[in-house]
Amino acid sequence: MSKPHIIIIGSGWAGFYLADYLSPTLYTVTIISPRRTSAYTPLLASAACGLFNFYLAEEPIRSKSRKCRFLKANVTTISFPTKTIHCAPAFDDDTDPITNQPFDLQYDYLILAPGCIPNTFGTPGVLDHALFMKNVSDAMATRKRLFDLLEKASLPTCPPARKAELLHIAIVGGGPTGVEITAELDDLAHRELIDLYPDVAPYLHISIYDVAPHILGNYERKLHEYANEKLVRRHVAVETNTRIEKVDREALYVKGKGRVPYGMLMWVTGNKATDLVMEMQDVRKSEKGLVRVLTDRHLRVFKSSGSMDEVWDDVFALGDAADIVGASLPTTAEVAVQKAKFLVGVFNSRRQGEEAAFGVPAAMPFTYAEKQLVSYIGSRDGIIAGRGDREGWTGRSAWLAWRSGSVMWTRSWRNRIVILLTWILNGVFGKEIAKM
Repeated sequence: MSKPHIIIIGSGWAGFYLADYLSPTLYTVTIISPRRTSAYTPLLASAACGLFNFYLAEEPIRSKSRKCRFLKANVTTISFPTKTIHCAPAFDDDTDPITNQPFDLQYDYLILAPGCIPNTFGTPGVLDHALFMKNVSDAMATRKRLFDLLEKASLPTCPPARKAELLHIAIVGGGPTGVEITAELDDLAHRELIDLYPDVAPYLHISIYDVAPHILGNYERKLHEYANEKLVRRHVAVETNTRIEKVDREALYVKGKGRVPYGMLMWVTGNKATDLVMEMQDVRKSEKGLVRVLTDRHLRVFKSSGSMDEVWDDVFALGDAADIVGASLPTTAEVAVQKAKFLVGVFNSRRQGEEAAFGVPAAMPFTYAEKQLVSYIGSRDGIIAGRGDREGWTGRSAWLAWRSGSVMWTRSWRNRIVILLTWILNGVFGKEIAKM
C-alpha cells in the first residue's frame, strides 16, 4: 500500500518545520518553494551587522537527515476538487525548454504555507530602490550596501554635505523588525565603525519613519515611550505620523517635508498576500486588512461556497498566509511554529494504513500558547511586554532574554554552539564585520 502524499507549499517557519518532523514512515512528503533555504528571520539583522556568519541565519531544505523531496518551483494554481497543483520552475532567466517546463502534481493532503511578501502600499519606487529583510540575500545586500556607502564617503572627492547624505540610513517601519534593525546598526556604528572609519562614521545617522503615532505599537504605552526615548537619546530620528509619498534612487519624499536624501533605504512596514493567495479559488479568505486563507480551529481550509462550516478535509493552511476564523492571530514566527507543531502531532499520531484524524472529537483543536513580546532597542537594552498581572520590564535583562531567544530559534545545536562561540570571540576581539 502506497503512503499518502503530503505536499507543503512554502519553506518558511511553518513549512520547514513540517518538512522536518512529518513522519517519512507514514507519508511521502514534498515541499515546494522558490528558495532552497529557510531563513531564521529573527537572526537576519544580527547577521547583516556582523554578529555571526550569514550561513547561521538559514537552513538548507535539502539535508541527509530530512527525508522529504524538494522542488524549486512556484505553485501557480491549485485545483482543489481534483487535488492537483500546477507549478512552474523557479529559476531566473532560464530559457531551457526542458527545465523551464511547467508541471502538475497530485496530493492526498495539501498544506498551504506560502508566507507573505513585503507590503509597499503601492508607494512608487520602493520595489526598485529599497532593501527588505526577508531572507539571507537581503541581509547580505544590506551589509554590502552599508560598506559601499562608507567607502564612497571616505573618498577625498566627497564633501561633508554629501557624506551626510550617503550615510543617512532611512528605515520605514516602526515595528519590532524596524526597531531591531535600527538597534543593530546603531550598535555597529558606535562600536566598530567608529574605529574602522573614524573620518566618516560620525556622519552616519539613522531615521525611523512610521505612519502610526508611535513606534512598537504592540507594546504598552510605558514600553514604547521608553524605547522612543532611548533611541532619540542615541540620536536616532524617530519620525512618526509620517507618510512616504514616493521614493527615488537618492531620496524619499515625505508628506509635508518634501525631499529627504538617503544612502540606504530599508522597507519593513508589514506583509502583503502572495499572488498565489490572491488568485486562489474555492477557498474562503479574509476581507479586511491582510488577505489570508481562513481555517477552522483544526487548521482545515474553509470552502468559498456551500455552508459556512464546510471545509476541504484534505487541505490545511498556516503561517502568515492563514488565519483562524474567530481566533485571529498575528503574523509571527511563534504562531507559525506552534500551528506546525499541532499539525505534525495530528498527522503523526495515526497508525500506518489509517486515515489521519481531524476534527471533533477525533482531535483537539489548536490552541495558541501566548508568549511575551521581546524587542531589542540597542546599547544592550530591551523591552519585554507584560502578560496578565505581570508588568513589562526593560533593561539589560530584557536584552539578554531577547538575545538568548534568538539563539533558540535555530533548530541545529551545531549552529547554536557556533553562534555562542562567535559572540564570545566578538566580545574578546571585536566583530570581523569588514570581511565581506
